[in-house]
Amino acid sequence: MFVKKLVDKASKKPGWDSDGLKAEDVNPRLVFHYGVPEGSTLLAYDSIQKILALSTKDGRIKLLGRDNTQAMLESNEMVSSKFLQFIENHGMLLNVTANNHIEVWDIDKKLMSHVHVVKEQITSFTVIQHSLYIYIGDSVGNVSVWKLVREPCSLVQMKYKIPFSASHGITNGASLVSAVMHIMPQPTAENKRILIIFRDGFIALWTIGESKSIFTTGGNMFQSLQTDKKEVTSACWGCPFGSKVIVGYSNGDVFIWSVSPAPELGGIAKSQTHRAPICRLNLGFKLEKIPIGSLKFAHADGKATRVYILGATNSVSENLLQVVILNDQTESRTVKLGLHLPEPCIALEIISSTNDPNKHKEASCLLLGKSGHIYAYNDCMIERYLLECHQARSPPSLPKQMKIKLPFTDSSITVAKLFTYNSHLLSFTDEEYILSAKNIPPLIPLEMKPNEGTHWNLTNFSGFSKITKLYITGHSDGAIKFWDVSCPFLLPILSVNQQSEEDFSLSGIALTALYFNCNSQILVSGDQSGTVRIFKFKPEPFPTENSFSLLQGSTKRGRNRIFHNIKLVKVNGAVLSIDESRSTEHLAIGSDQGYVSLVDIEGATLLYQNYIATELCRGVNSVQFETCTFHGFQKNLIVAATKDSSVVALDRETGNLLSTKLVRPKKPSRSLYMQILGSNISGHLDLSKGHAVDSVTERELLVLLCSEKAIYVYSLMHIVQGVKKVLYKKKFHSLCFWASTFYTSSDLGLVLFFACGKIEIRSVPDLYLIKEAYIRGFALSGSNVKSSSEISICSSSNGELIMVNGDDEIYFASISVEKEANRLLNHVGQVYNKDLMVSHFISGNGTPKEKKKGVFVSVIRDMKGSTTKRETETQAEDLRGSIEELSSIFAIANFPSGVDNTDGTTIYEDMTDLNIDDIDLEDTEEKPVAHNMTVAVTKQNLTSKFQAFKGKLKHMKARNEKLPEKKELREEKAGAVDQIKKKYGFPASGESSVAKMAESKLHDNLRKLQGVSLRTTEMQNTAKSFSSMAKELLRTAEQDRRSS
Repeated sequence: MFVKKLVDKASKKPGWDSDGLKAEDVNPRLVFHYGVPEGSTLLAYDSIQKILALSTKDGRIKLLGRDNTQAMLESNEMVSSKFLQFIENHGMLLNVTANNHIEVWDIDKKLMSHVHVVKEQITSFTVIQHSLYIYIGDSVGNVSVWKLVREPCSLVQMKYKIPFSASHGITNGASLVSAVMHIMPQPTAENKRILIIFRDGFIALWTIGESKSIFTTGGNMFQSLQTDKKEVTSACWGCPFGSKVIVGYSNGDVFIWSVSPAPELGGIAKSQTHRAPICRLNLGFKLEKIPIGSLKFAHADGKATRVYILGATNSVSENLLQVVILNDQTESRTVKLGLHLPEPCIALEIISSTNDPNKHKEASCLLLGKSGHIYAYNDCMIERYLLECHQARSPPSLPKQMKIKLPFTDSSITVAKLFTYNSHLLSFTDEEYILSAKNIPPLIPLEMKPNEGTHWNLTNFSGFSKITKLYITGHSDGAIKFWDVSCPFLLPILSVNQQSEEDFSLSGIALTALYFNCNSQILVSGDQSGTVRIFKFKPEPFPTENSFSLLQGSTKRGRNRIFHNIKLVKVNGAVLSIDESRSTEHLAIGSDQGYVSLVDIEGATLLYQNYIATELCRGVNSVQFETCTFHGFQKNLIVAATKDSSVVALDRETGNLLSTKLVRPKKPSRSLYMQILGSNISGHLDLSKGHAVDSVTERELLVLLCSEKAIYVYSLMHIVQGVKKVLYKKKFHSLCFWASTFYTSSDLGLVLFFACGKIEIRSVPDLYLIKEAYIRGFALSGSNVKSSSEISICSSSNGELIMVNGDDEIYFASISVEKEANRLLNHVGQVYNKDLMVSHFISGNGTPKEKKKGVFVSVIRDMKGSTTKRETETQAEDLRGSIEELSSIFAIANFPSGVDNTDGTTIYEDMTDLNIDDIDLEDTEEKPVAHNMTVAVTKQNLTSKFQAFKGKLKHMKARNEKLPEKKELREEKAGAVDQIKKKYGFPASGESSVAKMAESKLHDNLRKLQGVSLRTTEMQNTAKSFSSMAKELLRTAEQDRRSS
């Protein structure tokens, strides 16, 4: 390798002996991602922060926040996700990968804070909202509890657990395990009971404090009554109080099961078992054997409480999404809405605009398709449709779905150009950009009106002088749009729909080439039909009017204020390449029919067009003006490259070929890019960058040609003479998709983009590899390959790149090491709002509570009004007390330490014996009424102590009942010895006075524990009810006093 470098250095051409491009001059990276990433598989939503998360197949997580804020997270491993959940309003996102790795993401810092590897196969994952606790269910039916520790960030497994045998009530040790599919905290009692649903259909309502199942249903008993076997695939609650659950199965069944309601005040929950569901929803999924992929419950105060049911299939089927009203008549009359989706969908989420009950709430139903596209339905329109059907009115029009796509344009981008300028002193301020960014339509609008198009109220456009990064796009409908991309948004500044001096409408013909020169104020476009349009701008500044709306085709006055004139020229074939000669004011045009045309700009006349014959495929996709010395004379040339990688030189004056021999590789492939090296190419790059370019006499002119399979460097003189001699060559190991050159502070470089998503930076002309990087997600290989017409890539002279992937996403990338080139990155990437208080979700997103009956029910029923600040603070205190009580329960082992085997046996470790004398249950001291300690904390501490003592006593009793049989045999053998001892007045070995006292005290304490536990529960419930009633009465009295 060292010898090769010496040879290459010795063979360098005159003028190319500099050190060249250095690795420290470049840093290829992704700067910002806008839109919906391709390959999305899961959705998650933070209803407080209003953040939508999408995980992809390759380990990326996209965050979409308020005010168009967006961020992209990338895992270390390129694997898909199994579960994705927010810890709402805490700035934390948990991602469970297919490898059972739990990733903890800090979405404020956009960093992965911790990764925990779980040995078991995770089959269920549930975050206990308003807390940092997590339920994890595994493939053998066990449920464990974990806690997220913030500082330092880690996941810690708690001592509390729910073994498979305990949730099923198995005592004989013989059972077949089943994976946990869903763990759902019961509404109105989220921190007291959870519903555990297993894959075989078994459902258990588990009470956390008592560590037992108080209600079971489904499972093998119900499966034996069915003709076909099925597994649980999805589930959700069927009412806001947790008394019904909806379960979807692999065979298409949807059942509504009754769940034991919360025990009455002062009562004790008893174990119950039900065998049959209360209702079956006949929706047609079972007929086609379509598994139920997702269920979402939407509560409404009126009669429109509904459930969204999504079928999981690989084929397009009728009514894959169905919405059913849930009311008292559901069993007898099913009111439903079937929606035909454009493709099979894999995820469902409902998002809302606000949590404030006093404001109008707009909600959207989002569906994630297998292709990665997102489709949205207006949830309010669906609710209205179901209500009108329920009231037997004439059926309204079906709600329309809208595909989520880039809100910048109604037509696809077919060609694009990017320019950068050094005008920082005159550029817009950050505040102006932030204000303009707020006017951009959100990526996922809550008010979906697909027929209205895109209308923005933006700042007035007076010229290009204040723009540091200008992006120009040509579209499939013939429109040309100018965008300010100084910050990582596409801020529209100018739209050109005009076709001629008199025609202001869109042509409807796709643009195929663009050329723009800010210094000469010339814009040239070429389209599929061969029409070349030359737009001559007026001097700046332009009249301050809203250019983006005026240039939509409404008035002639709007065009005249921007353009001096518009001229048209017709050439043979679709226009592929355009170049300008500023010295002669001529345009060189290359077409897909193999013609090279010369056009006079001032007169808009076609001077000539010559055909270039090639052996493989015709089409001139690159043209460039150049001047060289040929036989002692200055020769004006047009250098052209064809689609089959042939390079040819033409006389600029006549258009004739200077040599009949074409320079072409032995194994040609489709050419991508051509650039003349060493010339004064300021007309082709950005003049404002100020890069020093050597004169023609200092460097030999070289021609760089890049194709899909290799790069070639030729001498321009060899091309003029028709000599097939390659100076430098580099073959690719994978398919190259795009290429371009760029400038750095040291030299010129070459950037190559490959179909696998790799970016290579190489020096010129020796083509050494300087640096490489990968942009995850933007790969053209795999099952979702997009055609080249759906992908647009362009770069500026300083190495800024914009890559548009269809109408779904935009990648802003950079090769330069300059960080100031991209503004407002911190602002647009800040999806998490720290100013939102944790108490916001308590008052704004509260769960409906069960109606309580009492003496003051009539008074409470008449009270109306919004929640006051005092009520919010009280609810926050109650929530904190409930979480603290939950923490004390989870910190204590509810089952003996050991391994819960699949056969139901447990291997116990050494247990610390309980000291009976340490248990004092007597009320030895009366507490004063005005004690400073809060009632909630007192009840919490007392309850936690009782739970601990009861758990230890239960374990000791169980251990004593399961003594080995060998001990019983020893006691029988020792019976004769005990009789002899009794005969002579000695106490028997098992009848010591100490043992009798301990046993007696043990029984007394057990009785006291049961009585105190019952009294505590009664007192706790009574205190809560009277406290709420007293608060309501005080509020009513205060309102009456104010009104009087």
